[in-house]
Amino acid sequence: MPSLVLAHTRYLMLEQIRVPISILASAFFPAVSLLAFVVPFAGGDPQAATTATASLMFFGAMSGALIGLAISVAQDREQPWNPYLRTLPAGPFPRFAGRILTTVAVMLVSVIPVLLLAAFFTEATITPVRLLLGLMALVVGGIPFMLMGLLIGFLMSSKGAIAVSQIMFFPLAVIGGLLLPPAVLPGFIETVSPFTPARGAAELLWAATAGLRPNPVALVMLAVWTVALALAAGWAYRRDEGRRFS
Repeated sequence: MPSLVLAHTRYLMLEQIRVPISILASAFFPAVSLLAFVVPFAGGDPQAATTATASLMFFGAMSGALIGLAISVAQDREQPWNPYLRTLPAGPFPRFAGRILTTVAVMLVSVIPVLLLAAFFTEATITPVRLLLGLMALVVGGIPFMLMGLLIGFLMSSKGAIAVSQIMFFPLAVIGGLLLPPAVLPGFIETVSPFTPARGAAELLWAATAGLRPNPVALVMLAVWTVALALAAGWAYRRDEGRRFS
């Protein structure tokens, strides 16, 4: 089984490399945002630069997790190769695991431009241990968005998945405080923000990279969203399986 997972991961990674638009999209906007907004306005403040860098890192990773996974799963379902794979004795797990590992790899690659720009153009500071913790927090915080991407991908066509995932992505990022510090958000958004998964992931990442005390409500809601989306994604998969193969 591990060899099958690795084979699927290798195949899916080659797909990403041959058509790298999702990786470029996940990395480009956060990097440009850092140069346009963080460097001139918060680049000289070590803590502000560090937290802003962490936020933009997750912004790019969230794009790869939510939009990338939703579109790829929906497109897979429309290919004749996918039903054949589901009939094989190994079952769906190897390809499913390969898809998740590929998405995690895309998430981690997407943060590299932001990290490099922050290192060269801002006063952001971080130790190797905190960087490792930050990357771990980024992956953990990305789990609900991967599950959200699976949910959308199993429920919708590829065209629908493109539209819905993009419509959901930006408001979640804004309300979650990834583009603006929570302190400057309008009052009603600041009230709602801790109840969104993006804010929980951001709080986890800020705690890991900058040592800030996380908002406990945001962390609890991150766990709630993860469980709820896991159940919903599992239901969507069984629904798709029942409709197409029963």
